[in-house]
Order: sequence, then structure tokens, then C-alpha cells
Amino acid sequence: MRGATTLRQRGAVLPILACLVVLGRSGATPAEPAWSVGRGAPDPLQAATIVGPEGKGLYTGAGVPPDNHPIYAARDGAVPAGVQPLAVDIFSTHDFYKDRELWMDKRYYRCNSPVGLEQIWGAYEVALIGNDPPRTAAWGYCDRDYPREQIVSPYRFRTAKEHYASLLEEARRHGGPTQYTQATVPDWNGQYLRPKAKTTTWYYGAVLQIPTYLSLLTPAYQRRFVQEMYHYSGDNAPQWPGQYCWPDGFMRRLAQYGLARVDLVVTPDLVLDIRNAAESLVTQIYIGRHFDESGRVPRLGPAVPQWLGETVGFWDRDALVTWTSNVQPWINHGGSEFSDKMQSIEIYTPRKDARGRLIGLRHEVVLYDPDAYVDPVRIVMNLDRVGRSNEGDPLVLVKCIPTIFPVNGVATPKSPGDRFEYEVPDIYGRPWAKIWEQYHEHGMDRPRDEDLFSFPQDSK
Repeated sequence: MRGATTLRQRGAVLPILACLVVLGRSGATPAEPAWSVGRGAPDPLQAATIVGPEGKGLYTGAGVPPDNHPIYAARDGAVPAGVQPLAVDIFSTHDFYKDRELWMDKRYYRCNSPVGLEQIWGAYEVALIGNDPPRTAAWGYCDRDYPREQIVSPYRFRTAKEHYASLLEEARRHGGPTQYTQATVPDWNGQYLRPKAKTTTWYYGAVLQIPTYLSLLTPAYQRRFVQEMYHYSGDNAPQWPGQYCWPDGFMRRLAQYGLARVDLVVTPDLVLDIRNAAESLVTQIYIGRHFDESGRVPRLGPAVPQWLGETVGFWDRDALVTWTSNVQPWINHGGSEFSDKMQSIEIYTPRKDARGRLIGLRHEVVLYDPDAYVDPVRIVMNLDRVGRSNEGDPLVLVKCIPTIFPVNGVATPKSPGDRFEYEVPDIYGRPWAKIWEQYHEHGMDRPRDEDLFSFPQDSK
């Protein structure tokens, strides 16, 4: 169905037209307590389609299918019916920093979704930039979007610490946290598939307009996100970490562009959540451990941020509740940057069929990052169980071998034996931003109230 919603964000009114259907649960109901104040809220609405443009339409596999159907509202210089284009937009601007008053206008991005801009030059095999850019860059659908209230957390908590403590107290009220032995721990060991459909979640970046995404972010991170969107589109200078074999970072495990397989290894003391993208991503969940909260952020080990953070957890009957902190700031495909204050509360809940057999898990994630997000946000997806750990093909542990390097600000393929001049990037200093500013933002009037090359730090 298609309905109009008006959202208010800090005094601004954002008109939203969304095409939505209610999310189903694959015929299985997780065992979630109706009384919980911190988990098991109704699933977010499921988008029926994407904003666009997408050169491969809804197809998510490698290669271009024979019956490929690109999704776009207009292309090759045309403008969607009923839409008045702006005189300057992200494709034609000479300085996106000076366009801040236009950032919340979806026409500034030609109504592209975040991943619509990311792929418009052909990053996902079918370009929609046209033969005379920027004039011919495709438009997404201006009457499609995703409601902001379906993205922000439905829970009352403002910090991960408060959220985790509330769930722990709930478990204690009925005798928990549940203590398992090797003989009694839930038998979740096995292989799972996470959904790959582009409509799965807002975080995949295909179902929402860019101003809606910006409404989730603080001003500093709005600027960083628009910078990212410009270099995807206006000058075709993406600096994806994966192409250089830089670390994937914490949020890559939840992005669309990674492998679908998830392997779980469950013991009474430690649970491993193993996923693959440009590298293998292993979340180590330490059951019953407690964070050291004496420093800048809660942590288990030394006061050094970890690429995938550090995670503690407990069992509440058959639900696994986790808290991740001490995360290295980074960036993600089609998504905003996040800070070292990023923390997550994640709840894994079993999904069972009518006979009580485990068919998968419901994975609910609430993200807290006061530097990046104005409100906590939530991601929910179902993991479908497809086999036991010792069945089928072994899980491949991915090691990225660099063959592409940023040479003079351009991603440049190199072959064995090539010799070239190369500046080693400062991985801990927003290397993508340094490249953009050094090579691709000449003549722009970048605001000086933020150090472009640094992650936010406070005085502590």
C-alpha cells in the first residue's frame, strides 16, 4: 500500500511517501516476552520496493541476469513527471559544503537512495550515470521513502549500558541469568543465511531517501555522510575500504554487501558469530563477563579500540542478550561513519516451527552512538538455519590480498611486479576523507570547525 506520513525531527517537517507492507516472520514465532521493555518489540515495517536507481533492479547475485530490469524513475537527461529539479544538485555542484541548505531536499540527490548513488557509475556492474554526466545521471523515485519512526529504537533507553542493565534485571526477576552447561546449552551450532533482499532493512541503504538518513545523524556526521555521497556520485571517487583490503569494521557484518552465510558456535562460556565480507568477521561473545567501565568506553581488554569491538552477554532462558563496546570508528557501504562511542545491544531469539524444531533465529540489533546518531536506531532480520556445523562446504576464512591501491587519489589496479609511488595511509585517521580532501576537493570551502582527518574525541 502507499501512504503519506509526516515526520517531525527537531523542528523540521519531513514529508514522507512510503510504499510499505507488514513484515512477516516466516511462519514462526520467536519466544519473546510480551512484557519486556527492552526486546521483542514488533518488527519494523517491510518496504515493498526500493527507492532506486539500481542498475540490476532487485537482483542481488553476481553478474547481470539475462532478464535484467533496472529500477529508475528517469534517466539519460529526463526528469520524473511532476518533479522540478534544482538548479544545483550533488551531481552538478562545485562545492557541496556550500549547499548545506539543500541537503535535506531529496531532489539534491535526484531522489537517489544511498546505495543508488553508490552504484550509479557501475560499481555493481550496471551503470546508470548515462553518457553525458552529470546531466544524464538517473533519478530514483521521489515518492518512495521509509518512515523514520520505523528506524529509531522503540525502546526508552538512551545508552547501551542502561538497555543491557534493564534486560539483565528482567532476567534476574525470574531467577536468571540462565546458567547452562555443555549438555544443556541451546543447540544453535550450525550454518545460517541472513536475508540478502535489498528491501530487508533500512540499513541496506536501498529503501530510504538520503534526507531521511541524514535526519538520523548529528550535524558533524551529516557533513561526513554528504561528503561520502558526493564522492560516490559527483566525481566518482569512492574509497571503499574493501577494495584496498583495509579493515571491514564493525558495521560491515550488518551490511547488504557481504556474504549471506552466518556460522554460530555455541558453548556455555563463549559464543562465536562468524561472517564473511572482504575479510572474516568473528564476534566473540563472552558469557557472564563484565566490562571494565573505568575508561572512555566500556571494554574487556586494554583501552585500545577493536575493529569488531568487544562483546559480553548472558542467557535469559533461550534468548541470548549481548552488549558490544570498544569499537574502532569506521565507515560502511552505503552507510554513515560511526564513532568510537558506537555500542550495540543485540538479542538472538530462536524461531521454531509448529513442531518446536529450530528453523532459525531472530536477530535484533539496537545501535547507540551519541556522536553519530541523534537517536538510537534498530535493525531486525531473520537468520534461517540451513545446516549443522559439520555439514556442507566448510566455512572459508577470508584473507584479502590487495591488488588495488589509492594512487594519486584514484583506486588503481596493480599487478605483481609493478613498481609505483604510493603513500601509506593513516588507517586510524579517516583515510578515505584524507584522499578526498587532498585530491578531489580543490577549491571547495570546507568548514574549519572540524578536523577532517580525525575521529571525534572528547577531553577524557
